[in-house]
Amino acid sequence: MATTLSDMTIHLVKATVPALQEHGLGITKRMYERMFQNEEIRDLFNQSHHGETGSQPKALASAILAYAQNIDNLGALAPAVERIAQKHVGLNILPEHYPHVAEALLGAIKDVLGDAATDEILAAWGEAYWFLAHVLIARETAIYGWLATAPGGWNGWRNFRIESKSRESEIITSFVLRPEDGKPVLRHQPGQYLTFWIEVPGQHPLKRNYSISSAPNDETYRISVKREPQGVASTWLHDKAEVGQILKVAPPAGEFFLNEESPRPVVLLSGGVGLTPMMSMLETIAARHPNKFTHYVHGTLNGSTHAMKDRVRSLTKAHPNITAATFYVDPRPEDRQGEDYDHEGLITVDWLRANTPLDEAGYYLCGPRPFLRAFVGGLALAGVRSNRIHYEFFGPADEILTAA
Repeated sequence: MATTLSDMTIHLVKATVPALQEHGLGITKRMYERMFQNEEIRDLFNQSHHGETGSQPKALASAILAYAQNIDNLGALAPAVERIAQKHVGLNILPEHYPHVAEALLGAIKDVLGDAATDEILAAWGEAYWFLAHVLIARETAIYGWLATAPGGWNGWRNFRIESKSRESEIITSFVLRPEDGKPVLRHQPGQYLTFWIEVPGQHPLKRNYSISSAPNDETYRISVKREPQGVASTWLHDKAEVGQILKVAPPAGEFFLNEESPRPVVLLSGGVGLTPMMSMLETIAARHPNKFTHYVHGTLNGSTHAMKDRVRSLTKAHPNITAATFYVDPRPEDRQGEDYDHEGLITVDWLRANTPLDEAGYYLCGPRPFLRAFVGGLALAGVRSNRIHYEFFGPADEILTAA
């Protein structure tokens, strides 16, 4: 494996930036069309990002463009590489899968760009692809090795049984999962997710990521799933999956998690179902770091969508250093301010400036894209340094956040 890219490859790849800006989405759509002709490869991927939302081709187009723009400064892509490697481990992507992607990508470049995709351009992109592929393979191999040897760890898919199912709100239900083999589970990093292989009658195998909403322990995981209007997997979990159901689960993954070693105060900021990784962090802080000053700030529509309210209340009552503030965008008549929620309307940066330690805290954010657009950039403009802003979003990354 080459340790550096050739000067000619760097020059040629950078020369394709204008073409990628214009045709990148067409290339990635065509790439997936070619790749998914192989059913074995198709079933490795979360098809909701292709069929239900169509977001993955857009995300990949942004990633390829970023790679081309930074081909001479690859250190800038390190966070993205780690995120991709973590996703690949969750999906059980292996070295033997990479040639299928290379063939589909280079074929798509040729299909979309036509004569502009000269032999020299294709050769340069082939070298660039395999350079990055080997970086990812090395990182994924290291992660797989650690998972295989860590206490309670495993590789691939492991059978878990639904031990309990609890309705948290009108749209969110929690599932406690225990391994069918009765052995311990890996202690996840608070904020990480699990990847599921779900088999729904009449559907191709479904791959979904759900954040762990419980503190780490040796026996179980809890996930809290929002029912999505067009979500095949979430609807099946809510309506069909019952206690005793077996689910195939990959080990915990993800680069978004609480830094338990940091002495800084913590602000956990969530919108909607973005509370799920925050609950894992909050329970962990209460159990292992009860003296850490922690501010939990959550926004949701109203009491019908407010999940885990009683759990948060019990933690704040038991731990004076943990405070919570809840915002309802549109309270119902039966929602009581001061009891069910604290503030009406949206969370704002000005409110955070006045009520959280902006100059010193570590901020952890999770929520829908409009929520993150407001706060990732808003906190930075308010003076919070980028190394103190950590965020997670559900689904593939795209250009909405790469500039933040």
